Amino acid sequence: MQDIPGTRSRCEGERTENVAAFGRDVIAAAVLVLVVLAGCSTTVTKHGNQLTEQDVTQIQAGMTQDQVRQVLGSPSTVAAVGRGDAYYYISSTMKQSAFFKPTEIDRSVIAVYFTQTRIVERVAHYGMKDGKVFDFVSRTTPSANTNDQTLVQQLFRNLGQKQLFGG
Repeated sequence: MQDIPGTRSRCEGERTENVAAFGRDVIAAAVLVLVVLAGCSTTVTKHGNQLTEQDVTQIQAGMTQDQVRQVLGSPSTVAAVGRGDAYYYISSTMKQSAFFKPTEIDRSVIAVYFTQTRIVERVAHYGMKDGKVFDFVSRTTPSANTNDQTLVQQLFRNLGQKQLFGG
């Protein structure tokens, strides 16, 4: 049997359809693999007052509470400690992979201590070092006679514990 020019045999047409179907399957599989891999990526989320070192160095002894709020914004919490007040700027960093529960991987507390006359006395930057609360400004751990030791320890108490599904 001879082929007529300009026409295809039935087998050739089926082969073309099979190649096209195979191409669609390969593309669908590639898209599916990309979606699965994207779902496995780790998401990092930051919460709270994300202050830079430059923000914190602007706070100097002798500034008023209003001046501190103008530079750093509203504090996360305020507490009365010793003979004055303290502003606490709290931030945390969470990591979550795919559908797993998020895990807190870092927490930072900037504490601005004021005198009774509401003037900045000192600034402390608390974080975790070797599993203990650590002041990165004075390079010390809070001592037992620090008035806000309990509060700072409470702020770090659940660091690294997993949160409920979805936050």
